[in-house]
Amino acid sequence: MNPPNQTMVSYFIITGISSVPELQLPIFLLVLLIYIIILGGNMTILMLSCSDRQLHTPMYFFLANLSMVDISCSTVSLHKILLNFILGDRSVPYLACMIQMYLFSSLTFDEFAILAVMSYDRYVAVCNPLLYHIVMNQKVCIWLAVVSWISGFIIVLPPNILASNFTCYKSHEINHFFCDIVPLMEITCDDIAILQIVTFTVGISLFALLPFLMTFVPYIFIIIAILKIRTSTGRRKAFYTCSSHLTVVILLYLTIFFQYFTPKSQRTTEENDLESSKLFSLFNTAAVPMLNPLIYSLKNRDVKLALRRELKRFKSSY
Repeated sequence: MNPPNQTMVSYFIITGISSVPELQLPIFLLVLLIYIIILGGNMTILMLSCSDRQLHTPMYFFLANLSMVDISCSTVSLHKILLNFILGDRSVPYLACMIQMYLFSSLTFDEFAILAVMSYDRYVAVCNPLLYHIVMNQKVCIWLAVVSWISGFIIVLPPNILASNFTCYKSHEINHFFCDIVPLMEITCDDIAILQIVTFTVGISLFALLPFLMTFVPYIFIIIAILKIRTSTGRRKAFYTCSSHLTVVILLYLTIFFQYFTPKSQRTTEENDLESSKLFSLFNTAAVPMLNPLIYSLKNRDVKLALRRELKRFKSSY
């Protein structure tokens, strides 16, 4: 028998961002606007990368993959907020919760992996420009993209399998706006010592440190190569090819750091503070997918020119 106040669950209740009735409509409209921007911006990047021949390069091939990850990850994490408001049902079946938790963590790592691959692409472009089209040929690009996608779904398996084997919970309410491993650990009454060790090992060494090194080490060589360029025009041109990607990378790692590596002593259990924390988590979850296409379109001349060509082609067809 289960001890008192402990229960098996067949479903969870997602508490959402706020329990205040007056805030439900503003939160729904905010999330809907964010999701529309994410879909519109990333679908535009995908469309341009596929339709415009001048964007048929390794850089925009990986950018298209990044857009697919952003669309998938934001859909996985934000859809429940929208459905909760429309259907008025905050429940989620146990299996669906486990799948959401696994997909979110997998897709988050996929984003790290693709950004690391894009760093390597920029390294080859700046440090070995004469060999760029030989090194970054179509076969290599496809192989790197496939490995990036698959790695996320494999690396996060151990902690997700352990979390899915919890046998009892103190409550069936998950104090978050989607199923994530941290709030799930907070309500289980099982021993989580092994999961904490595995989560720490996977989270620090594989999930954070390895992609971090693979992303930023190439930039050390890129900066060295740029500093060796004699003309200021050449240095600006070389840096320009990396500026959009570097901006996205810095933004992603900053948001992840503040979301998952804030000291526990700074977290409180006050209801208002918890809701503020979830709003901050919403910003972190949605910020990078929403800003990625804006950064690449505003800071990238090729994307802006491709968008103008597509708009002209669209107007000429009518």
